[in-house]
Amino acid sequence: MTVSTHARRTRAHVSGAASTAVRPVLESQRRPARVLAAFPAGVYLEVRTDLEPSVIAVITGDATRLPNSVLLSTPLPQLTVGDEATVGDRTIDLGPLSLSVRRWWDPAPPLGRLDPARLAEAEAALADPPGAGLAGDEAVEQLADSCARGWLLGAVTAAERLVGLGPGLTPSGDDVLAGLLVTLRHLGRAARAERPQWLAGWLAATVTFDARTRTTPLSATLLHCAARGEASPEVIAVLRGIAGRQALEPALRRLHRLGHTSGADLAQGVAIGVRAVRSLSGAR
Repeated sequence: MTVSTHARRTRAHVSGAASTAVRPVLESQRRPARVLAAFPAGVYLEVRTDLEPSVIAVITGDATRLPNSVLLSTPLPQLTVGDEATVGDRTIDLGPLSLSVRRWWDPAPPLGRLDPARLAEAEAALADPPGAGLAGDEAVEQLADSCARGWLLGAVTAAERLVGLGPGLTPSGDDVLAGLLVTLRHLGRAARAERPQWLAGWLAATVTFDARTRTTPLSATLLHCAARGEASPEVIAVLRGIAGRQALEPALRRLHRLGHTSGADLAQGVAIGVRAVRSLSGAR
């Protein structure tokens, strides 16, 4: 895409803060992108790259801060699906905006040491999240049972069935898997338990292998983020609540409010992960 000299001169130059998850794409050479979805508080850009994440969320403070987000303090311009943009050299040119990234934030902050005795209480609090899109689904139940037993074949088989399952920009099956992966990574590390982290590695490889061809571009990006333990602040807050760093119940309520079913689906994945970490770390 060629940008005219006049367009460059008339752009408004603003700065923003970006997740370190999108640093590889933002710091690479400039690449064309297109608007995948546009809302008043956020725009999803699909970057033409083989790197992940390939979708970047440019958002205002009113939007959910996904782990692939760049946050700006000014309003977004009027944009429509299909509009072109460029991304790279720490800059996003989007309509009349030229957004330069000046600061970074971590979507996978460490939890510190976890007392495994806290997992039993957390498992009870997380049971049966209201509004989960796949409540009672056979694949979800197989995933939960297989993870708790450490049965790799069963967990991988169930995960493959869940990728892309459900409607919307982030299908319920992907949200469940994302919540599970982040939980296994963080709580497994915090509990100093090797088996949950081993399981997370295999599941991450399974769900990211062909995610771009099996689910939406945004959801594929979020699965890649979750595979590295990167999540929204609402998910991280629940994990901090489980670890005793903050109150759990208010964090759970905030998570449940995300999207139509996304928050409940993420919570369901977190619950599966808590049960697995408790079982595989010998905390039962």
